[in-house]
Amino acid sequence: MLTTTRFLPALVLALACVAKTAAQQPAPPAQPARNVSVITIPTMDCSGCAKKINAQLQAVPGVAQVTMNLEAHQLFVTPQPNVGVSPKLMWEATEKAGFAPTKLETPYGVFNAKPQQ
Repeated sequence: MLTTTRFLPALVLALACVAKTAAQQPAPPAQPARNVSVITIPTMDCSGCAKKINAQLQAVPGVAQVTMNLEAHQLFVTPQPNVGVSPKLMWEATEKAGFAPTKLETPYGVFNAKPQQ
């Protein structure tokens, strides 16, 4: 019993350190909702680039919000409630901003070239 009591403060301290370290770890990125479209643009490497594309995407009918992940070179397009966003119009909006998407993941499918619709 004496041995356990002697090591108990050290054990508590060690567990507290482990808990603190775990709390400091960054949370994994949230996965986009199922209806969110993901546009991959390898040449988008700064917030200025993303803002240009964002401005064009905001003009696409049905787009509610556009968020970015510069490290992954991706934009996430959230539609307005109960509205679908045309994959073709998203692709064209990206091109109109001066960038070439290489992949577009939508609820309608995954595209590696400009969609027909």
